Amino acid sequence: MGALRRLRAMSGPMRASCLVLAACTTWFLVNLVTPVGPPVLLWLPTPAGALLLTAAFRRTARTMTLPAPTRRFWGHLSIAALCVGVAHTGQAIDVLTHPDVGGAYNGPVLLAFDSAAVLLILYALYRLPLSRRSAGERLRVALDGGTVVAGAAVFIWHFQARVALRTDNRNEVLGALILAVLALVVVLAVAKVMLSGYEFIDKSALQWLAFSIFYGATSSMLQPLLASGHPHLMSTQFGIPVVCCLASWAAERERGAPRKAAVAVTAKRRPFSLVPYAAVAAVYVLLVVETWFGDHGDEKMLVLGAVTLTALVMVRQVAAFVDNGRLLARLDHTATHDALTQLPNRALFGQRLQQALRESGPVSVALIDLDDFKEVNDTLGHEVGDLLLVEVARRLAGRAGAADTVARLGGDEFVVVLPGADPAAASLAVERLADALRAPAVVNGHELPISASIGIADGRDGDDPSLLLRRADIAMYAAKRLTGTAYLHYDCAMSELGGEKGVAGAGDDHPSQLREAIDSGRCFLVYQPIVSLDDGRLVGAEALVRWDHPVHGVLPPDAFIPLAERTGLIVPLGRFVFADACRQFAAWDARHGAAAPAVLNINVSPRELREADYAGFVAETLTLHAVDPARIVLEITESMALTLGPATATLERLRALGLRISLDDFGTGSSTLRLLHDCPVDEVKLDRSFTQAPASPSGEGRPPVAAAVIQLAQALRLHAVAEGVETPEQAEQLRSLGYRSAQGYHFARPVPAAQLTEWMTDRAPRPTTSPGSAATAPTRSDAAPTRVAT
Repeated sequence: MGALRRLRAMSGPMRASCLVLAACTTWFLVNLVTPVGPPVLLWLPTPAGALLLTAAFRRTARTMTLPAPTRRFWGHLSIAALCVGVAHTGQAIDVLTHPDVGGAYNGPVLLAFDSAAVLLILYALYRLPLSRRSAGERLRVALDGGTVVAGAAVFIWHFQARVALRTDNRNEVLGALILAVLALVVVLAVAKVMLSGYEFIDKSALQWLAFSIFYGATSSMLQPLLASGHPHLMSTQFGIPVVCCLASWAAERERGAPRKAAVAVTAKRRPFSLVPYAAVAAVYVLLVVETWFGDHGDEKMLVLGAVTLTALVMVRQVAAFVDNGRLLARLDHTATHDALTQLPNRALFGQRLQQALRESGPVSVALIDLDDFKEVNDTLGHEVGDLLLVEVARRLAGRAGAADTVARLGGDEFVVVLPGADPAAASLAVERLADALRAPAVVNGHELPISASIGIADGRDGDDPSLLLRRADIAMYAAKRLTGTAYLHYDCAMSELGGEKGVAGAGDDHPSQLREAIDSGRCFLVYQPIVSLDDGRLVGAEALVRWDHPVHGVLPPDAFIPLAERTGLIVPLGRFVFADACRQFAAWDARHGAAAPAVLNINVSPRELREADYAGFVAETLTLHAVDPARIVLEITESMALTLGPATATLERLRALGLRISLDDFGTGSSTLRLLHDCPVDEVKLDRSFTQAPASPSGEGRPPVAAAVIQLAQALRLHAVAEGVETPEQAEQLRSLGYRSAQGYHFARPVPAAQLTEWMTDRAPRPTTSPGSAATAPTRSDAAPTRVAT
């Protein structure tokens, strides 16, 4: 059954070639016992096999997934196969039309077309690009090839040429000598290719092809064995179908071989070739057989001694080759790997990175630097420090992907090459590496916490490797400003001050202007009211951050929040926003009681949620200001919720404290319903794009998405808030759909705390800040408030 399945998996020409060989073998064995049937049946497999071989070679030559040199090689062989078929079909006709002549039947048609086939094979092998080798390697290949040819020559002389020389037919002698020379030339060419490498031909395909050619070149040596007892049989009647089947299988292997990209690790190669040793061994076997079974007297012991001595020398030489190969492998490993951690060193890292950049697709580089490693060396000694480095290397190598390269650059710096990784995939890979470092390491009885700063540089084919490493270094130093093990992707804002909006980034070892603004109080909060659609009263407020820049004035969030996200400053900025908002909310509640906002919405970033102590910070802040957790709503965007990952556990802890979670920009993501099921939320905020959707052409005045969202929220018992309301018509339309709360320019722009306080005291019905007010810095983004987290 297994053989049948393999047969069905083959191509049509390959299956037909196998069937032809099976029929030929069966009929040849039958005739080996006794002549049966007409002689033409013994010759029919020859042209059939040659035609099938030509078809198999042509099919491989037309496989467009193969490289051009490979297709050209098989195309040339297809013509050679056709020549072989014509040559031996001519031989069959000669034999069948002259049954009484006898001999080898090496007629002019056979000699001409076999010579053409040999020349085509030589030309195909010549055009095939071989692996680059040094002069010494080329000399060794030539010597090995010469050994193989010498061994083959002994066999051809013994079984073919010397027998032909005994006849008086000069034409037969000449034909036999020509075929012998052609056979030796083919053996030499095949041996050279086999010994030189497999750069454009699949290794197994070339091995099968070489075996078929070698068999075809030497199969005529069997003819003397048939001539005495079976004059009606010829070696080519069976030999040509065998050659055709083996060569067809080689073409099949080439066509089905996987086209793999060059891998970083070079395949292990034997430091010597077995082929010349096999040739020597074969000649000695022939010598022993001829001497032992002949009448040579004392020469038997001399031959036996010579063979034994040669065998011992060969074994000793092979053992030396193996030892040298192991020594070279150790030297190569030492030159390319770090002695302490056994990871690839800087030199091998450079090679792997260059190779990854030569391939198409994205490439990322992650530079990892251990925090406070110098203190470990200074306090516990270098031995403990070295053991810590070994443990870090083990963890990183264990979490890296199969195609990734983890290397040690020196000191406490490690680097990882991530081939084929776009920024999102690089973040996932680095998250795994960071997780591996979070558990403390126990070294010589000391429990040492591991903290690392990781910088990621994203590149692709054609980028400069040294530039990528510098960018990763810049991002790594930016990540050092964050607490715990943290990583950041490189952004040009990290290394250049200024920008389109005149905002400075963090790219060196000095505090950025944004960090100074956070510490010096130049960042402040404004609040956008959330009102009841039924009566317009104040029911809540959303806290939004602004930066009072000394040069550019008040900047809206979209001018600096992306920078804060990239550099990790979003963590201290977010904590400032939460603490200051809670302080203001407690002051409103103490002063105005029921007139104060019932809830306070505060935006939170995914980077904050990944902080291990964020839930503790929130709990401490709420306790400090005596704020009821149930009145605080933390807003996360729908797109952010898709990539929360481990931060979902932080959301669960926050909800356990009593806080509520709001899904902002609802309706703009790609997995809304799944998010409502998987992500712990209590409120949805309809995105302004649906709030401001025009009425339907039918005149019903019902935005379909807004209607669907409120129905979904009611079914799931979620509170719904509409954002970006700018006209009375939009407010009335939303109220009629069932929305009870909304925010937007129709009610109020984001205003300072003092102005919102006036609304609570009813001294002013609602804020009416002018569009040019610096405090509110109105921009289009305020209609859909830009958040602390993007």
